[in-house]
Amino acid sequence: MADRLLMRGNEALCEGAIIAGCRYYFGYPITPQNEVPAYMSWRMPEVGGVFLQAESEIGSINMVWGASLAGKRVMTSSSSPGISLMQEGISYLAAAQLPSVIVNMVRGGPGLGNIAAAQSDYFQAVKGGGHGDYRTIVLAPATVEELTHLMVEAFDLADLYRTPVIVLGDAALGQITEALTLPEPSTRRLPEKDWILDGCKGREPRTIMSLRLYPQRALEELNMELKKKYDEIEKKEQRYESYELDDAEIVLVSFGMASRIAKASLLRAREEGMKIGLIRPITLWPFPSDIISTLAQKERVRGFIDVEMNLGQMVEDVRLAVNGRKDVAFYGRTAGMIPEEDELFQKIVEVDRKKS
Repeated sequence: MADRLLMRGNEALCEGAIIAGCRYYFGYPITPQNEVPAYMSWRMPEVGGVFLQAESEIGSINMVWGASLAGKRVMTSSSSPGISLMQEGISYLAAAQLPSVIVNMVRGGPGLGNIAAAQSDYFQAVKGGGHGDYRTIVLAPATVEELTHLMVEAFDLADLYRTPVIVLGDAALGQITEALTLPEPSTRRLPEKDWILDGCKGREPRTIMSLRLYPQRALEELNMELKKKYDEIEKKEQRYESYELDDAEIVLVSFGMASRIAKASLLRAREEGMKIGLIRPITLWPFPSDIISTLAQKERVRGFIDVEMNLGQMVEDVRLAVNGRKDVAFYGRTAGMIPEEDELFQKIVEVDRKKS
């Protein structure tokens, strides 16, 4: 049996990345994820990798671009305002179909905001964030152990689909210390990287893809190629955890740290005789629309409650999946405030009584 360890989230995710084969890290300090570059600054050399503190977040994401183009497993990390600065580079990565992993430990906003935990970067992560027609796979861990294991999955998905992958955590997940078992290295068979720039000895030189495509039809062809890939991802990679759904009449939908409060309120409601279930999206994109749509068509399901650490962002995707079949209520806190178990419990009671 593998050893159990106690690790802080920001440091545990680094070990997950190293196990995944990441050997290049480029980043710039910002609270509350400063432990990531600090940890990588000594761990990367230990495993024969490269750590570089860039001059800015813009520099970091463009260094990621270069390392990925050379075929290396590479990542960066930041928190909300820093991720905003990376958006142009992430769009460029998507256009060039370069695999990479970007970790966002979300803090309160908008603007400079504060360094407390939030989920207010949902729109930025799942709707593209930067310019142009593109998507990124977005993974949303709820525990330190899951965060560590999803780092391995993030690098595999990035290589499998040649796409940037965002791991969306928050300040609390990054700072909390929990018990975990480190993941095993992946055994997944991945496509050969026959597109990388690694010299041309014995073959014709490869061409670097232009990021400016003329005429318009050339860019449209690229966008349609990307859409075909995104459609495949939506079909194959929807992931979620379900809890107490067999007889559920009210279904909570919540991700990340907020889902832990949601589960606690659910258990309390169950003790009071209310039939409450939970869907926890693990992939925010592709969003697990299929399971929510299926539940919305069940006669016994009377409604949904979306629970987030923002003013209501994922709730839009929940409502799209429900498609008007049932009501979708919302409970959230913002600006770094954590949802409260008592408040959510009262919301559950309110919705349950209304639907009785």
